[in-house]
Amino acid sequence: MEKMSDKAEPAPTASAKPTVRTISRLAGVSPSTVSRALKGDPRISEKTRAVVTALAAEHGYTPNAMARGLVTRTSGVVGIVLGDMKNPFYAELFESLHERLAAIGKYPMLLHVGGETLDSEGIKPIQQYQMDGCIIAAARLSSKAAATCATNQLPMVMINRVARIHSCTVSCDNYAGGVMAGELLIGAKHQRIAFIAGREDTSTSEDRESGLRRALRKAALDLVGWSRGHYTYEGGFAAAEELLATSRPDAIFAANDIMALGAIDAIYKRGLRIPDDISVIGFDDIRQARWRHYELTTIAQPVEAMITRALALLVERMENPDLSGESISIQGEVRLRKSARLPVELSAD
Repeated sequence: MEKMSDKAEPAPTASAKPTVRTISRLAGVSPSTVSRALKGDPRISEKTRAVVTALAAEHGYTPNAMARGLVTRTSGVVGIVLGDMKNPFYAELFESLHERLAAIGKYPMLLHVGGETLDSEGIKPIQQYQMDGCIIAAARLSSKAAATCATNQLPMVMINRVARIHSCTVSCDNYAGGVMAGELLIGAKHQRIAFIAGREDTSTSEDRESGLRRALRKAALDLVGWSRGHYTYEGGFAAAEELLATSRPDAIFAANDIMALGAIDAIYKRGLRIPDDISVIGFDDIRQARWRHYELTTIAQPVEAMITRALALLVERMENPDLSGESISIQGEVRLRKSARLPVELSAD
């Protein structure tokens, strides 16, 4: 039962670090009431919550998350594993994840950056910091690391990746996106279409290519050229130079935006015009795709919808670790800009 005291308590000295007991003495309530008030527990009156919150702010008190975790067996920390941060897509994804996690009272900890396999060594911080869950974007999980997570009942969701080991995933429908890109180019009367692939170890690039090939087959066409850009700007630039020298395409679809930007610069370097001589389409819709120099037509990933669904899956499994995995695919959208010719029916409007 909360009880406010009429007796004023001395304020902590400037050198003393405030604790929950400091605030409880000043407010005249029990330490447990202070903890509940700071967590917004509705069992605590608004008046008491206001007093406790004001005192905590005045004296610079914040709850000790580690100490609280020992009692509740939760830390409020969610591990984040990202792909190569040279790709702006992952920087934008982390920015949004950080904001959305904070809104639900969780704190992101960046564990790993890069596209290589997340092994047992990389997974150690997840155990050491008693994380509540983990979100993995575009890194592979070794079988041993996956087994470690399962043993520790760590809720885990993968974003932008169709997992072969872990079954809780949220991704863009990459195959459908490839079909959309192909139909867009075919509708603009392109006949010589080439593809720039990502790394060989990613199913996302393969699915986007498969969708493109499906659209081409329906139009009795095939790829005139293919090259690998490894999901980097430099790789996209080199791949486009190779395609221009050997295949002479009139359109290029790159498996991500950063490669498409490299391809555009390689095309301009040759003195060709975009989209008059050659169209370029990317995948992701990063901020740079909207820059005036590029104005890239692209298949936009539904990032906010993916994050919303991923966080819902994660929270559900934090509350009930026995829930089975789910695999969710969300369709992207075409963003029409100036790097690709419009389909005939749209250009006539």
